[in-house]
Amino acid sequence: MKLGAQLYTLRDQMNADPAATLARVADIGYKHVQVSGFSYDASELKSICDGLGLSIPLTHTPPERILNDTQQVIADHKTMNCPYVGLGGMPHQYRCAGGAKQFIKDFTPAMEQFAAAGLKFQYHNHSFEFERFDGVTLFDELIKHSDPALLGFILDTYWVQHGGLDVPALIRRMAGRIDVCHLKDMTIVNNEQRYAPVGHGNMNWPPILAAFAEIGTQFAFVEQDECYGECPLDELAKSFEFLK
Repeated sequence: MKLGAQLYTLRDQMNADPAATLARVADIGYKHVQVSGFSYDASELKSICDGLGLSIPLTHTPPERILNDTQQVIADHKTMNCPYVGLGGMPHQYRCAGGAKQFIKDFTPAMEQFAAAGLKFQYHNHSFEFERFDGVTLFDELIKHSDPALLGFILDTYWVQHGGLDVPALIRRMAGRIDVCHLKDMTIVNNEQRYAPVGHGNMNWPPILAAFAEIGTQFAFVEQDECYGECPLDELAKSFEFLK
């Protein structure tokens, strides 16, 4: 897998000084970044990344832009040479019984336009998708009722663990549908689940990484939603050193 940094981890720094922040990301050793959590101009961001030897394979794009500004989303991704259009989470109105089917119905026209343009839509999970409605999870409904040619998954290791599932087993069950993933660790502080740099929490990384390699996942983006007072760049560096 090619290793990247999920820039949501650095959202405050990216909004303040994107060029300096991306230079630090490149200095750590990352070669790829995911755009998420900050405002940007596609051309300007691509120019900065090109100068630092960084590629942009994946975004998180707001759902309203995906639905209502689809062609501009496509144009921005083409500008950034970015093949994957990511959605960071399911809008709240779909988080209910039957919600996954309605989500797929509503987003399929955009997915089809992405596919026609040579892009692919990617859905990022949290743990709410593993809640059961009439014995079936939203996650299983998303898999069952979506077209693999149109919808892939940004599988997030922390949230799968948070949802109580066997992470490597789920990865293997989804072979062919995880081109990109999020590597995120979980630790416990005062009996509270917290995010941690990869390799500094309690998740069992060798079988997780082996499962992603086995199914041919292309990109793995390190993410840490909160850093609890630590420098986010330093936290990304700890993850990079562990994974290297």
